[in-house]
Amino acid sequence: MGSEKMSVVFSIINQPSSLVQALTPFQNNDINLTHIESRPLAEDPEKYKFLVNLEINTADDDERFQTAITELKSICGNTSVQVLSRRDSEVSNTNSGELPWFPIKIAELDRFASQILSYGSELDSDHPGFTDEVYRKRRKIFADIAYNYKHGEPIPTVDYNEAELKTWSTVFTRLSTLFETNACREFRKVWPLLIQNCNYNKDTIPQLHQVSQFTKDCTGFTLRPVAGLLSSRDFLAGLAFRVFHSTQYIRHGANPWYTPEPDVCHELIGHVPLFCDPEFAAFSQEIGLASLGAPDEWIERLATLYWFTIEFGVCREEGQLKAYGAGCLSSIEELENCVSDKSKKLAFEPEKIVLTKYPITTIQPVYFVAPSFAEAKRKVREYSSQIPRPFTVHYNPYTQSVELINKRSNCVKMIRDLANEMKTLEDAVSKLED
Repeated sequence: MGSEKMSVVFSIINQPSSLVQALTPFQNNDINLTHIESRPLAEDPEKYKFLVNLEINTADDDERFQTAITELKSICGNTSVQVLSRRDSEVSNTNSGELPWFPIKIAELDRFASQILSYGSELDSDHPGFTDEVYRKRRKIFADIAYNYKHGEPIPTVDYNEAELKTWSTVFTRLSTLFETNACREFRKVWPLLIQNCNYNKDTIPQLHQVSQFTKDCTGFTLRPVAGLLSSRDFLAGLAFRVFHSTQYIRHGANPWYTPEPDVCHELIGHVPLFCDPEFAAFSQEIGLASLGAPDEWIERLATLYWFTIEFGVCREEGQLKAYGAGCLSSIEELENCVSDKSKKLAFEPEKIVLTKYPITTIQPVYFVAPSFAEAKRKVREYSSQIPRPFTVHYNPYTQSVELINKRSNCVKMIRDLANEMKTLEDAVSKLED
């Protein structure tokens, strides 16, 4: 069955020997824990929350693990134990309440950042750079940076060569002429700020660490290097923490208008500007949070929503069609096509969007038009509320962690936090002039 990484989150009353008692089921069933950590349970000061990681390598390991979970639930209570697994839903054990694994803390993004689906340093035979040995060596350099990067470390600076700078200049120069007429208001507002603060120009490819600091200052979004395409589940999980996995390599210069994969032009020109907009950043995170712990079929639906919004989204602005999707904003053909009469436009209805098939390597034939980011976010939130999972998730920006809202005590804590925020707002309003 291969090695399968698992996590178990549980809470226990803080008293002498309680931890020993809670860990006894793992010891009795010969389960080796690879990591364990604890912290006070915010909503109940009399309890501690524990996170343990382990690996399942054989069917016998799995059987003993299920026995250990049953014993742990008898000690802590059924609702105080949550099993998170990275294995396929077809082989997950539903009797243990097993859910798809997802990161609880931002540092846990390190666990999947190198698990790319395609490309990276290895190129398919139909890739434009497949026969270019120099380009392939450069791709390996970029891949090594991503593979070795860990959360909290500074993103390494990249020295781009002459060919890469030429490709960037070609794409940057041509796209810049279309933004004023075809890009949405929010994009147009941020674009000059990136030129001013992040060295955006036709002669220089901006560095990820500089751009990441700027997006963080604007909305809390940060970038981290990635070697290639992640799975939809892993990529969306990053958005939940306001982290965008960004490539650093650039498309092959033989055809600067086409790339079979995301590249630094797509990331920095298409995505970054709108990650600096508070409303769009919140919308992106909303999709990410909805994905955490969702069944596989719902991940596919959320990925489709992502495709027709964050990648190829179109909105109306004073009656005119404008692009806000990164796939549109980083492609000459797409940016012209999405606002023209040549493509089909449909209303933004999540129930219909998730059933729509789309091409990956050709121009999009259809776009779903949203009246505003706020309206799109509202509809995505309503649609996401249908996801069958036994909890709601809340992102804590102070600890950069995800909190599971599955108990009354969780809700009470959130109400108290909201009450404190309301007091601050009430104080501010009272000081305003009539």
